[in-house]
Amino acid sequence: MVVEKFMTFEPIGLMMFASLAGGLFLFLSLTGGVIDGDTHAFDERILLSLREPGDLSLPIGPYWLTHAVDDITALGGTTVLSLMTVLATIYLLLARQRAIALFMFLCIAGGWIISAALKLGVARPRPDIVPHLVQVSDLSFPSGHAMLSAVTYLTLGALLSRAQQYRSTRIFLIAAAIFLTFIVGLSRIYLGVHFPTDVLGGWCAGATWALGCWMIARRFLSPAAG
Repeated sequence: MVVEKFMTFEPIGLMMFASLAGGLFLFLSLTGGVIDGDTHAFDERILLSLREPGDLSLPIGPYWLTHAVDDITALGGTTVLSLMTVLATIYLLLARQRAIALFMFLCIAGGWIISAALKLGVARPRPDIVPHLVQVSDLSFPSGHAMLSAVTYLTLGALLSRAQQYRSTRIFLIAAAIFLTFIVGLSRIYLGVHFPTDVLGGWCAGATWALGCWMIARRFLSPAAG
């Protein structure tokens, strides 16, 4: 039955599979460039462009922007993402979507484990090009905030949308998930705690994982599964 389902992919399914393969290829290519040091000049140029030339401890933009970015980056932190996952799981359980709730929780937990493993595998130190505007202590590539935001928000958006009746609400959930993932990643670059390629790698890995989970759910989980 499983083989038959995969063998009967419609065009949209084939497009998603191609996107999945493309995302994996891009991540591996980016990882290779980071390990070889080919991306350093690009990373340095971006980070320096976001600081005042006369004082690298001062970010560009109005004074309130740093506080706003600091609030935004918290949306990709462990506490907020864990809370979002738990609340979404409870919502699906109350909506009698038990199979989707369990699958969503496992997908997000699996993404977190992969993120930690990738950080240890690449072992890239944090950037020291500009002073950090928030305290950090772990490794740099891929960005945990960027990857975990992509894993969590995109998975939540994709699977929660399956429980929605109207197409407009499904589109809104996916768009909101993409927007949150995007601004969280940008916040890490602005704060100087990640190289731009860390964030690109996090987005790529997280989105690829979320897409793979969505494809499995689309093929094997009914929206009405309880």
